[in-house]
Parts: sequence; C-alpha cells; structure tokens
Amino acid sequence: MQQQQEQRQSENTQQRVQTTSKNKLGVVSKALTKPKRVNVLDRWLLRRMSALVGHPPFIASLWDGVEYMHQTELPAVAHVKFKDRGAMYWFLIDPELHFGDLYSTGRLEVEGDLLKFLEVAYKSLAVSLADNMFSKMVKTWVNRRPKANSLHASRHNIHHHYDLSNKFYELWLDKAATQYTCAYFPDPNMSLEEAQIAKLHHVCRKLQLKPGDSVVEAGCGWGGLSRFMAKNYGVTVKAYNISHEQIVYARSRALQEGLSDKVEYIEDDYRNIQGEYDVFVSVGMLEHIGNRGYSALGEVVDRCLKPDGRGLVHSIGRNFPGPMNAWIEKRIFPGAYPPSIKEMMDIFEPFNFSVQDVENLRLHYSRTLEHWRQRFEDNLDIIREDFDETFIRAWRLYLVGSLAAFNNSDLQLFQIVFTRATHNELPWSRAHLYSPAD
Repeated sequence: MQQQQEQRQSENTQQRVQTTSKNKLGVVSKALTKPKRVNVLDRWLLRRMSALVGHPPFIASLWDGVEYMHQTELPAVAHVKFKDRGAMYWFLIDPELHFGDLYSTGRLEVEGDLLKFLEVAYKSLAVSLADNMFSKMVKTWVNRRPKANSLHASRHNIHHHYDLSNKFYELWLDKAATQYTCAYFPDPNMSLEEAQIAKLHHVCRKLQLKPGDSVVEAGCGWGGLSRFMAKNYGVTVKAYNISHEQIVYARSRALQEGLSDKVEYIEDDYRNIQGEYDVFVSVGMLEHIGNRGYSALGEVVDRCLKPDGRGLVHSIGRNFPGPMNAWIEKRIFPGAYPPSIKEMMDIFEPFNFSVQDVENLRLHYSRTLEHWRQRFEDNLDIIREDFDETFIRAWRLYLVGSLAAFNNSDLQLFQIVFTRATHNELPWSRAHLYSPAD
C-alpha cells in the first residue's frame, strides 16, 4: 500500500509544472503537466495560426493528435507538433521570438527537414507580415529603436556568446585558424580548413599587406587572422578583444607559434585603440556594435589610420535596415545588429573615407554554415559532456536557421575596403586578389 502511494506521489510530482534553473542561454525548461483536452477554441486557434504565418505547407498538430493543414497542392514540408496549450499560445503571441524557446525546450517538435522547414517558414512569414498593416507599423518602430552597445553591455554580450568555452567552438570550427566568420570558397569543393585559409589570404590581399606594415585589428576572435598576417605577410599586429577566453587562447597560440614578438593581443574594447597604423581591419565585429556605434567606430579609424593607410570591414549585413531575428538576438547573440550597406556608410562618410571595393560573399557563408552544422552534429556526444539538451537544440536551431537566412538572401556578407580620400596607390584591377592559392 505504501509503495503504491509513493508511486502515485511520484507520478503527481512529475505532472506538476516545475521551473528548473536557467541554462547557459537563459532558457527556462519546464516539466509540463499532462496536456489538457483539446477544445473547440484550440482547433480554431490552430487554423488562425496557419493564417498568421501565411498558410505554409506544414501539417500542424495539437497535443492530442488533432491535425490541420491549409488546403494546397504543395506537399507538406514538415510536421509541427505543439506539446501543450501554452506552447501554442506563446507561438501565436510572437512566432519569431517564441518559436526558438519552444523548440529548444521540446515543447514544440518539427518532424521533417529542419532546414527546408525554416526556409519555407521565413518566406511565408515575411509575406504574411508584409501584407499586415499593423505588423508593418510594429516592424517600422522596432527598426527605428536605438541600437547602442555601451562598454558594459558589450562585455556582457560578448561573454554570453564567446566565453561558453574554447573547447566547444574547437569541436566544429576549422582546425587551421579557428575562424568563426565566413570562409571563402573559390572552389566550392574545398574543405572548411582550405576555405578559411583562402579567406585569410583574400583579406590580406585586399589590404595589400607588405612586410613592415603595422596593423590594428578590432575584435580578433581567437587571433587566427592576426597570427596569419604576421606569419605570412611579415607585418606586426595589435589585436583588441574583450572576450577573456579568446584572448587567453590567442596569446597561448602566439607563444606556441613563436609570434609573440609580432602579435600583441590586448584585452580591451576597440574604442580604446591607441596609436597609428598602416592598416585597420575588422572581421566579424561590426555585427556586435549596433548602428548607433558606427560613427564612434569611424572616429577610432580616423584617429588611428595613417594618411596612406588602408582598411577593411567584414560583416554580416542585410539588403535593407532591419533587426536581427528576435530569438537569436535574445538567446544567442545579444546586442547583435546586421547593417545594410547604407548604414555601414556612417563609418566612412563623416570622415571622408573612400570606399574602394565592396564584395558580397553571401553564398560563401551558406557553405561555411553547412560545414559548421555537420561538424556540430558529428560532435554531439562530446558537446553533451558540458551542455544540456536545451542548449544543443538551441544551437542546432541557430546554425540551421542562419543557413536558411543566408540561403533565402535575408542575410548578406559584406567585405568593404576603404582608404583615405587622398590615397592614390590603388591597383588598376582585381588581379591581385585572384593569384594562385598559396
């Protein structure tokens, strides 16, 4: 009798809603109650939900197995399953924001190809929002909100994303230079390591590096570009970064490779860059600044770049101004903002910099993400040693969602080369960029 009572008590405890501690993403996982019976309102909301996101070719089902799909000649791309009433309600309130948390915690499941599902969902949702006047007003207000990252906020944001652990990133980034930025695939069949080395050469050639040049790098990641420039192009580099984990890693690698006299890693914000340099370079940092910080970045470059200096900014961007996906900005990349080229010009125009070259590597980023995604999945057993399933599902969604966004042309990858307006030592063609790979 006592054993039966203890068993019933255990079952009741499992059915009660209990909030667990937050994981490293800040997502709260809940042990859900036994789902309540589906009613007429639930079925009506399921149909309304399909209309809200533009009637995509998905099967949607509720927690008791009730299914709905808008009549269409298109075959179903995926099956979306809501595990409880609250999951459906949260999705209806804001699908872009809440889908990620619901998927991460398992309250919403997607059966089928997750990449294809997200590609179709992005397109369908974009059309639906464009046709909705209220949504247009909300998006216009959101896009005009000030985007500014203070010194304190920047440190918090970078710590949230980059200080998870060096081990985690080493599992799925390239082994050549630990690059967490878009690779360059002059041959689409290149390995990730080959493509990242090709990217580093591509950047260095655009900057026309020569032995003896002094370079300052804003936001150096794990220091791969700085070490590559010093080792292969004979320059000296000062590299700034506010991620402590990355700085420790970069200094250790520089020491191992005998480059400590050529590369100095400084744990400080780019706004505190001191000195004058022949070259300014920033690869993958602009996304973290926010569009209100571009003028300040321009002031830094103007202060530190010599009269005959050259510069390059490499950044995720958009075709027109707009915020980062709400869930990615909240859970993965806090403070992130991908600019349009028009917005990026706030770095250059106020200081009379001349833009000499603009290149879009969007599809190269898609290929990069394919490699990252596969390596992430291949290393799940090791990742599970340090992170829970909510984290794993969140990062899977982040990588696949980013791939879908680049495939759909929602996101771009811009490389902009610039100089002082009076700089006339310019190549007469782009031939120097496409010399045989080293």
